[in-house]
Amino acid sequence: MSISNKIRALMKLRGFKNKDLAAAMGYSVQSLNNKMYRDSFTAADLVRIAEALDCSLAFTLPDGEQLRLTPEDLKEGN
Repeated sequence: MSISNKIRALMKLRGFKNKDLAAAMGYSVQSLNNKMYRDSFTAADLVRIAEALDCSLAFTLPDGEQLRLTPEDLKEGN
């Protein structure tokens, strides 16, 4: 399943439409649609999406430990 399809599934679960997610991210609907079509999201985009959809973005290690990616991780110097 592509990243865009996973995002769409989360949006459906949370009751979000494209316009809602675009507004929460500070993007135009067209800009979000383009990213969805191209399936091209930056780490910052994914963090914003996770925040908007009240989810977390994490890497899960083989031992089950999770490393969460937060907006603070994306600031310069981190």
